[in-house]
Amino acid sequence: MSTPEQVQPEQSLAVTVDDMPVDQLEPGVQVRTLPGMPGIRTWVIDLEPGAEWPELDVHDGYGEAYFIVHGEIIEGSTTYGPGTYIAFGPATSHRPRSETGARVFGFNYDA
Repeated sequence: MSTPEQVQPEQSLAVTVDDMPVDQLEPGVQVRTLPGMPGIRTWVIDLEPGAEWPELDVHDGYGEAYFIVHGEIIEGSTTYGPGTYIAFGPATSHRPRSETGARVFGFNYDA
């Protein structure tokens, strides 16, 4: 995922998430990349009911964190609901999925 626009010093930028371009990774998995700061990739991911991230998401040299806006995300054997914040440090991996459908807001950061 690449950041479409960088927010510069002394600048503010507002976007409507649903107006951002959609990258359909596979059926049921949509990513919207949001403007961000250098070293941080910010995004919103929508998973349709029954969808799973296409492959193991390996974090070599960067971390990731996300907040579940609505729906439920399953990481391993644990189900997390709306309002949950999940953080992964560098050298971790995961493969999120959802039985209910979900929207998450998150970011990757350089380690």
